[in-house]
Amino acid sequence: MYKRFFKLFFDIIASLLLVILLLPFFIIIALMIKLDSSGPIFYLSERVGKDGNTFYLYKFRTMLDKERQTNVQVFADSPEVTRIGKILRRLKIDELPQLLNVLRGDLSLIGPRPCLKSLLGKMDENSKVRFDVRPGMTGLAQVNGNIHIEWEERWAYDVEYVNNLKLILDLKILFKTIAIVLLGEEKFVKKPNNKK
Repeated sequence: MYKRFFKLFFDIIASLLLVILLLPFFIIIALMIKLDSSGPIFYLSERVGKDGNTFYLYKFRTMLDKERQTNVQVFADSPEVTRIGKILRRLKIDELPQLLNVLRGDLSLIGPRPCLKSLLGKMDENSKVRFDVRPGMTGLAQVNGNIHIEWEERWAYDVEYVNNLKLILDLKILFKTIAIVLLGEEKFVKKPNNKK
């Protein structure tokens, strides 16, 4: 019942309320991005979601506006990250426009992070179980190391999430995400059980 109905209902209500409440904040962030560097306010990235369907993921732009490889992991100390971008990334504020993706039905608040198309060929069949559910703004891999662990380790966490999807797990991920925003994700790096 939670997986089929209440999770979607909560996603829609919570994201709608958050978009309304955060709208003035979004306007301030947009102005700061424009003043800090030239380029668009939003960064759109094509991702793979539930059942293999593709969509565009919204983020506040945190990097210089130029062509780059999409499958290369960028860390906060990269010279391509703007001054305001460093702050937005550290506090995960750059992810907030994805609330619009939640309202569109592309994302859930919690679930496996949506996949880059370029990574599909590197996944084994077991890892593709992650496409059985809607991807999320935050997930089990993101609260256990995120960019500080390998892709295969993140996918192992995604499979664990799909196989154990319950309200209690979503609540644990939600509260741990808040802790990560406050303390930084480096403090929460943990290898998945089957990758130790």
